[in-house]
Formats: sequence, structure tokens, C-alpha cells
Amino acid sequence: MKVPEKYQFIVALGKALHVYGIPSYKIQSHLTEVAKKQGINGSFMDSPTWISYVFYEDDKSYNYVECVLPGSLNLGAYSRIAELTNKVIDSKINNSQIIEELDIIHAKTKIINHYRLTLAYAFAAGSFSILIGTNLVSFIFSLLLGAFIYLLVYLTSKSNYLENVFESLSALVATIICCSLTLIFPNFNLGLTILASIIIFIPGLAITTALEEITSKSLVSGGAKLFDAIILLFKQFFGVLLGLALMTSLVEIDVTHHVSEMPKWTIYFAIPILSITLLPIFQVRKKDMIFGVLTGVIAFFTTVLFSGYGILVSTFIGTLIVVGMSRVFGLISKTPKTVYLIQGIVMLVPGSKSFMGLSSSFFNPSTSTGSGNLFEQVAFILMGIIGGLLFAGTFREKRPKKNEVETKK
Repeated sequence: MKVPEKYQFIVALGKALHVYGIPSYKIQSHLTEVAKKQGINGSFMDSPTWISYVFYEDDKSYNYVECVLPGSLNLGAYSRIAELTNKVIDSKINNSQIIEELDIIHAKTKIINHYRLTLAYAFAAGSFSILIGTNLVSFIFSLLLGAFIYLLVYLTSKSNYLENVFESLSALVATIICCSLTLIFPNFNLGLTILASIIIFIPGLAITTALEEITSKSLVSGGAKLFDAIILLFKQFFGVLLGLALMTSLVEIDVTHHVSEMPKWTIYFAIPILSITLLPIFQVRKKDMIFGVLTGVIAFFTTVLFSGYGILVSTFIGTLIVVGMSRVFGLISKTPKTVYLIQGIVMLVPGSKSFMGLSSSFFNPSTSTGSGNLFEQVAFILMGIIGGLLFAGTFREKRPKKNEVETKK
């Protein structure tokens, strides 16, 4: 059944929010708010693969279900859509203009600077390798491997087959290359360089987002996303194991060898660089970049500052500070706090520890990440993040302001 024209802008808005990776409970909240402001009585449900819209009238209702592939996070597009949503709420734009504005937003997301993204992937891998403890040779090859991984990302847009096997393939190729390098460079850090090269794809943020949705009572969407994130983690782990099995059957490789020689002061440069690399990857708008980097850097150093109280408490406090900062920065820049919140949470998520825990039988270096209780640390970090979001009131429903209530009366 064709959706009546007066509802089409809500359908288009919901699809756009879904495509750009916004959590389901936030999508439902946005659509409900827009519908109420427009005098439309509707109910909405978003899941990872479909969106359901129900519009109620006096004597009949309209149901519309659209199948949509899972979206990828795009903070720039989300920021623009939030501005568009505010225009709709304030009645500054009509329904036909909404569709035009959404088309413009979609067009902007297709503008990709491959040179900038190559640098982002390269320095994300390099800076992360410094954070987990490495040496100069491994750091240089982490940069090169990060850039190479983006080449694989680019090729996935040209082939459906590569897109389907990308997670395992990228981990497999990175593992084979790193194993080969150990034959040339005796001090090469095998395990940590593999991890650094694919760190962008370790689903730490996806796991956190899934648990966030489950906590907000979006059980269907959150459960599906959690399972998908776990499967993604196992795909990458399978690629690493396959590469190690192939290479160790051909040559003798010490997978536990680790040498850390980088000066400690380099970590103070690695943290802001890692935060900066997220900007082009998430397509953050220029006006939101400075606040986004600040949120990420302060989030990381907060956990370090309170590390003496344990990983659970330090992550909890770090999350509270990230939520508070994202709200302040959102008010200053007129940007949704989620744009900054996600960039801060990324610096706290336990994706790397999850991967290290799975591969602990192969990678067991004596670094800060090489603890025997990695799974316990992962659980504590996740609890700290979710607890921080919960106590900060992130999941609370918005209540109408007094003037809005009086207007309705």
C-alpha cells in the first residue's frame, strides 16, 4: 500500500537515520517527537533490517514496513539530519522540502576523500600500536598495513564477494604479511601489529551500542546487533587463526615474541592522533571536529587518571564525564550530543581487549593489555560504560517543557 503523502517525510526521515547507523531507540524517539509536533498520531519500530511505521487516524490506520540493510555510522549525516529535524519541529520547512534536504544529505555522504581516509586508517593503526606498546619497526609497518587495509575497504565497494568476506580476508592478509615480516625483522611484534592493523574493524563500539539498546529496552534490535557484533569478532579471529595456521605450517614463528622500545612520551601524541583519525572515518563535520577530539582525549586520560580505583570505576567515571562534556559541547555547537558522545565512548570501548582475550593462547605479551583476566576486564569496561550512560540519564525519556504543555492545553 502506498504511503499517503503527508506521512512520506517521516518514512524518509526514519530510513535516513537508520542508514547512518543511529541506535534504534534514538530513531524511534526522533520519529515520535517529529510526529507529535506535526500533529500526527503514529507508532514506530526500528530493527537492524527493517523499519515499521503505523499511522493512526480516526477511522483507519496505515501500516508501512520497509526492509533496510543495517546502516554504517556517519556522524556528519546524523548532525545534518538532526538540524533538519529541528526545522521540522519548529515548522520552518514543509514536507516537500524535507525530501529535497534529505537528498542533499545523501549526496554529501557519497563525497569520499580516499587520500584522507588512507591517512586516517594508517595513523589509527600506528597510534594504537603505540598505545599497546611496540617498537619502531612494528610502528612503521602498522602505518603501512593500516593504509593497505583501506585499499581492501575500497575494493569491497567494487565486489560483492569481497564485501561478504572482508572481515576474515583482511585479518587473514594482515596475519600473513606480519608473519612474513617476522622472518626479516627478528624484533617484529607479530600479534600486536596484527591487532593494530585491523583495530578499526574490531566491533567494540558495536558491542557497546548493542548493550546500550538492550539497556534502553530495545530488546529485539539490541539482541540482533549484539549477536552480529560477536559474529563479526569471530570472523576476524578466524582470519587470524587461519593465517597463523598456514604460516606456522611453513616456517617456524614465535607468535608470543614482543619488544617494546617506544619512549613513554609518545603515548601523549598517540592518543589525540587516534581521536583525530576517527573524524574522516565517521565523516564528522568540520564544525564538530575540535569538540569531538577533545571529548575523545579527555575520555581516555580520565580513565588513566582514575585507574588506581580499578577498571570498572575508572570507566564509569570516564563515561559520566564523556556524557557531561557531550551535552555541554552540544549546547555550544547546536549539534546533537550523540556526535560527541560516540567519539568519547570509542576511546573507552573494549574491542581490542575482546580480541586479545580470544587470541590469548597465541598473543601473550607482557604489556598493559596482556593480562590473564582479559574477559573479566572486558566485562568490567562494558559494565562501566553502560552504568555511566544509565546514571547520566542517557536513556531517560524527554518530557515536554512547561510552555509546550500550556500550548497544548
